[in-house]
Amino acid sequence: MVTAFPGFPKRADVVSWWAQIHPGRVALIDRTRDQRLTYEELDIASGRCAAVLRAHGIERGDRVGVLSGNRVELLVLFGAALRTGAVLVPLNWRLAAPELAGVLADAEPALLIGESRFRVLAESASSSSGVPVRWIDLDVELPKLMRDASPRGAAVEAEPDAATMILYTSGSTGAPKGVVLPHRQLFYNALATTIGWELGPTDIAPVATPCFHTGGWHVFTMPLLHVGGTVVLFDRFDPEDFLAAIVEEECTVAFSVPTQITMLTETRDWGMPLPSLRFLISGGAPCPPALAARVRASGIRFREGFGLTECGPNCFAMSDLEAERRPGAVGWPAPFLEMRLVGTDGSDVATGEPGELLVRGPQMFAGYFRNSARTAEVLDADGWLHTGDIAARDVDGAFRICGRRKDMYISGGENVFPGEVEAVLCECEGVTEAVVVGVADAKWGEVGRAFVVARPGAVVSGEQVIAHARSRLAGYKIPKAVVLLIEMPRLGSGKVDRAALARLAAAAHPQPAGA
Repeated sequence: MVTAFPGFPKRADVVSWWAQIHPGRVALIDRTRDQRLTYEELDIASGRCAAVLRAHGIERGDRVGVLSGNRVELLVLFGAALRTGAVLVPLNWRLAAPELAGVLADAEPALLIGESRFRVLAESASSSSGVPVRWIDLDVELPKLMRDASPRGAAVEAEPDAATMILYTSGSTGAPKGVVLPHRQLFYNALATTIGWELGPTDIAPVATPCFHTGGWHVFTMPLLHVGGTVVLFDRFDPEDFLAAIVEEECTVAFSVPTQITMLTETRDWGMPLPSLRFLISGGAPCPPALAARVRASGIRFREGFGLTECGPNCFAMSDLEAERRPGAVGWPAPFLEMRLVGTDGSDVATGEPGELLVRGPQMFAGYFRNSARTAEVLDADGWLHTGDIAARDVDGAFRICGRRKDMYISGGENVFPGEVEAVLCECEGVTEAVVVGVADAKWGEVGRAFVVARPGAVVSGEQVIAHARSRLAGYKIPKAVVLLIEMPRLGSGKVDRAALARLAAAAHPQPAGA
């Protein structure tokens, strides 16, 4: 892990710089509450909030938990944390109290700030965790405290490896892990993103991904605030409001996960002109080729991205032209990142061959909070982060993501990457989403079981899905059974909960569809 940055900037809060240069420029727009904050207003509010934290005894390194939807106060709190040296811990308000209790027990926040609607959840989780909570109501108490606070106060100096934020993973592979994001990650991800994606102060982005997830903070929010752009916040994703905001706020760039993009394409307003939008980028999960083609057919420039909480999360970049030429590719490594693809023996694989993606660079996490053993499992002695994702590299260096190593299964001695199969199933008429998991089989070792969601109003059968797969895939890749679902189970990040589907596949015995 890189720790020596002799030239690292000591002033990490760029909001105060933009407040001097362009005080009247709009930094944040809260669509839910019809609220707009200029850089000057955001700077002053962050200073007042920092004074409140200091008055409550918060010092460098103390953790401040927050239970809040996407709203301007969340960004104010983060600005206050940067100025005091505190570590912000955005908590997943979608968790049940016992789940949140586990996170509280691990994080042990010195203070918990949250919306009134989440107080009962916080108190229940606190009681179960044994961690006493000092609660400040974000809706009522915090505004009063800030009105009486002075916006002035010396900000602490930024140290490259000092934590700014702890984001807890969705827990798809066990208990949630606290990913510690230091100043250097914040800075270098913002720098790499603005360079690689060609972002500038005139860019405006809607952000509907929840800010207890890296997508909410680090795909567009922090990079744009670093370059003086504008962020449009949504408390929840509504496809019609999202499209309306792109038009009304003249958004230039946008990010959505594939599920959200599917919802966008099914609205009555899909296909309306979006003249200000330079590109839409998909991430968080593989985007089915048929969905990507549908977006491009509407005239929207479309890119696919890849990243993870532990690195980036914006790990690749490509131009609109290259994205059209290479459907399904994520492009070339973002600035400052090194990458390798290795086989099971740890040696580099040949060009075009799939291998595990290893990344190294300054925009990496500082480890898992209080979990050195788990950190050592993914971060080797040479500083390479083993992502667990399988990728392939073209002859000119462009990458394609094949899927997760743990999702791959072996059928009759052949490796099957579910992402490839899922992309084909999503091209079946009437199918809007498909997920394939491997299940034990006495003859083949493992076979695929497909979970499929139909488009609203469409009628889809398992036989139809299997017949489509037979026309497009090798025999060992064809799922042996299809389960029709009304909707997919999801994690708090919006990703499909594959672990839940694997449990369902192991327990259920659906009628084979044309197997």
